[in-house]
Amino acid sequence: MILCDEAVLTGLTERHLVLNAQGVKLHADVAEPFMALCAAARRDGIAISVASSFRSFERQAYIWQAKFNGKKPVFDHDGQRVPIEQLAGRAKLEAILLYSALPGASRHHWGTDLDLYDAAAVTESYQLQLTGQEYGPTGPFYGLATWLAQHARQFGFFLPYQHYQGGVAAEPWHLSYQPVAAQYLAQFSPELLRNCLIQHPIAGQSVVLQYLDSLYSRYISNICEVV
Repeated sequence: MILCDEAVLTGLTERHLVLNAQGVKLHADVAEPFMALCAAARRDGIAISVASSFRSFERQAYIWQAKFNGKKPVFDHDGQRVPIEQLAGRAKLEAILLYSALPGASRHHWGTDLDLYDAAAVTESYQLQLTGQEYGPTGPFYGLATWLAQHARQFGFFLPYQHYQGGVAAEPWHLSYQPVAAQYLAQFSPELLRNCLIQHPIAGQSVVLQYLDSLYSRYISNICEVV
């Protein structure tokens, strides 16, 4: 098992990362498999590009706070904007958690997970949204989504949110390197996350801590099985 400490698991350090040739921050064990994945996709006419890779605790906390305070939009399953200012308590947390992880609990902290799009399918001026419609049958990235579903496993990658399972929404753009991510998830726990948040408070702290155990089982450990 690849042992790691709380700082790595919760995005408080970058010491487990490397920069690949495109300047993308990845876990040291992910860079080579990801390069092989991109090369294979390129042979099939798909130019895999990275919208997001490593995300620090600080960055995730910024996104979380902006959504919690209504300064950044929150969307539902249908892509409709949620009136977040009208929500409170657990309902408010769950509206945000549909698409945004708790700071300290994002898989992007590990350097194993990436949000991808196909640069060959759009113009340079295209405004990426990362929505289900973009990766659906009529969207520009349907070819990428189909290719990943068929070939990602050959390179050690899988789609942790391939289908909606009552927690995080389906994210056909979110790819994860299973050999490392599975080990990191096995070392993660509600207690570890609670300790992190107590030391680094976030927006909605008291409600988050109140429901942390159930939020953990619904939004963090609840991922699609590797097939």
